[in-house]
Amino acid sequence: MISIITSVCSQLAMNRLFVENIKKYTYYPYELIVIDNNSGDGSREFFKETGARVIENDGNYSYPFCQNQGIKAARYDFMAFLNNDIIVSPQWDKKLLETMKENNLEIITPCGIERLENKFVTRLYKRKWKIIKNTIGLFGFSYNMLRFMHKVMYVNWEEFCGKRFDAFGKTLIEGFVGNCVVMTRNAINKVGVWDERIQAADFDLYLRSKKRSIETGDIRPVHIALGVFVHHYIRLTVKSGSPSFKDRNIAIPLNEKWGECDIKKYCENVIKL
Repeated sequence: MISIITSVCSQLAMNRLFVENIKKYTYYPYELIVIDNNSGDGSREFFKETGARVIENDGNYSYPFCQNQGIKAARYDFMAFLNNDIIVSPQWDKKLLETMKENNLEIITPCGIERLENKFVTRLYKRKWKIIKNTIGLFGFSYNMLRFMHKVMYVNWEEFCGKRFDAFGKTLIEGFVGNCVVMTRNAINKVGVWDERIQAADFDLYLRSKKRSIETGDIRPVHIALGVFVHHYIRLTVKSGSPSFKDRNIAIPLNEKWGECDIKKYCENVIKL
């Protein structure tokens, strides 16, 4: 079983699409933990109606703060930290967990528009999605428009995802796509919970796992499963005009924590796209 953790601040249309596909494509029994950052559009009530466990915040808090709330509430040893503006693929959880087991991983992410098997393919997908988002997006981001954008991008989602898994199976590359991160509780015990000072929380997680893999050797750094694809609407939350984070006063830049030298050292095997 798996604990799925996501944080939201309004975006009801996207939340409806998110839950619809979680229910449709998740293979294992799961609990959905939603950290609601004072939504004002009915999202909080919607999630409660779906049976999700809803943690009610009094304002909009940052991603790492909310994910740590989810960790405290999670019942299971596998935790999936998902953005709400994604569409998961068929059996995404089963395929990721099997890939983790086969490759002795405790932290994994799927691939997506932001990072694919090489620079050329990644740029093609980024360019295609940018065109779709900047044209169809002019008509708004209603539930139907979000579905239509996704349809134009992939035509047949299940067929697209199936072909990727057939082509790449459980192949990995080192790195991360931060909109969907699956970790074991044991991994959290090793590398720590999300650093609530860092907004680039996925990057910080990668750096911590990489450093520990070098210095202690009891965990592998975060890897990307090339056979499991998750669609990300990319910056949809930014466009929604969510209020500023209530905990923004503690935020520091990634390089203030790590320094440019360590970032370069630990990321030497991660291709910048």
